[in-house]
Amino acid sequence: MGEIINSLRPGMPVVFGGNQITYVSDELAAEFRPGDRLVVVQNTGDLLHVPTADWETADRAIGRAASAFGSLGMVTDDQITNFYQRFADFLQNNSVFEKIADANARDIEMATEKGRSTTRLILSDRMREDMVAGLHIWARASAGRGQVEEKIDHGGWNLQQVRSGLGVVGFVFEGRPNVVADATGVIRSGNTVVFRIGSAALGTARAIIEHALEPALAEAGLPEGTISLVDAPSHAAGWAMFSDTRLGLAVARGSGAAVSQLGAVARQAGVPVSLHGTGGAWIVVADSASADALASAVYHSLDRKVCNTLNTICIVESRAEELVPIFLDALDRAGERRGASAKLHVTDIAHHLVPAGWFDTVSIDRAEGPVVEPRAQLIANDDLGVEWEWEGSPEVTLTVVPSIDEAVALFNEQSPRLAASLISDDIGEQDRFFEMIDAPFVGNGFTRWVDGQYALNRPELGLSNWQFGRLFGRGGILSGDSVHTIRTRVVQSDPDIGR
Repeated sequence: MGEIINSLRPGMPVVFGGNQITYVSDELAAEFRPGDRLVVVQNTGDLLHVPTADWETADRAIGRAASAFGSLGMVTDDQITNFYQRFADFLQNNSVFEKIADANARDIEMATEKGRSTTRLILSDRMREDMVAGLHIWARASAGRGQVEEKIDHGGWNLQQVRSGLGVVGFVFEGRPNVVADATGVIRSGNTVVFRIGSAALGTARAIIEHALEPALAEAGLPEGTISLVDAPSHAAGWAMFSDTRLGLAVARGSGAAVSQLGAVARQAGVPVSLHGTGGAWIVVADSASADALASAVYHSLDRKVCNTLNTICIVESRAEELVPIFLDALDRAGERRGASAKLHVTDIAHHLVPAGWFDTVSIDRAEGPVVEPRAQLIANDDLGVEWEWEGSPEVTLTVVPSIDEAVALFNEQSPRLAASLISDDIGEQDRFFEMIDAPFVGNGFTRWVDGQYALNRPELGLSNWQFGRLFGRGGILSGDSVHTIRTRVVQSDPDIGR
């Protein structure tokens, strides 16, 4: 056993990655207290300070979920169905929801005061309806757990491959209230849940748990701790969670950098991860593209900012003079729909195709409020993968490419490899595009179809890109019924069998 560190010195060297050194900063040394933890991210050298209180908060929540998992196997499928129904009923109850809405209003007010985006924080009527609809889907879904996937009869004994729960699923979510309901999907397949939500939505999450989720768990008779909240606003609580080897799976959703860091923490602890951070869809426009199809795809891919929103568009140069104005008009209309001016980033090669008026200063709707800036700006050719986190003003990058193949190469090199769409009337081009593009989600029109509930009729826990490689044994949509393991069971009828 190594010695426990109770203090850090400024300038103290810390080894990471096997052959590199980073150093403790003055600030970190001053803040570190006995009992605190230091997580060293091995691929970056980041030194993550986890105060004792945050470590203990995460430890208690995971402990409750781990204990509940031991009891969940004795819960009937009907009880789980009843939980989803009761949870949905509470959310539909106006007197209950009023308390949740009040908490959400306070969260929005505080986020606004801090200049933070509130687009995803608002618990709208639409979000409420989607949460209820998702819970009803899980109430109707087949259980999956205990299902025999394969059976082999050996004569005198048979082997069964049985689907079972994976264990404790840990979630770190961005500040979106609906994720509280989304996370419960893994209960259907026999798992328990521990989650931390972004500080902006923590008050809303507490209200949902107090007034709807916990009463539903109690009425259905599910074990206490089946769903546990890591009730801490700090990022350190998420680092503590993902360092805990009791997790069967660590799921992170949010900004690209934060998600990557959380994934690194979990991986070095030996915890499997499912990361859902950077997205940003690309549209490639071929020589055979219909102008109407292009306009429709762009307009319908920019209704709001989420990970499957159009981020980068590549138009082949043979049609660029004709189709860039079509794209700009659709971008304009997408902004008008939101009552805002659109924002354009354009590369040198496409600059001459954009009217000079686009480079005038206008008011752009940012998270911190309206900002006067150029409506269009130049961007480097190697920055096509930059994801725009816009608020009210749709924000897109435009470039021109010599061919579809060149656009595919740029996507594979620079994008986070999530979603790509080819606007083309040529079936052969579509087939070639599908084979060449390194993305889990590929289409031929608007990009916003990439969504579990919209496309698969199952609430999603997150969308996985291929930024860190292709996924093993599953698709890019993580849903509650995809979180399971396979156990092997033998039933022997002949006692004299031996080898």
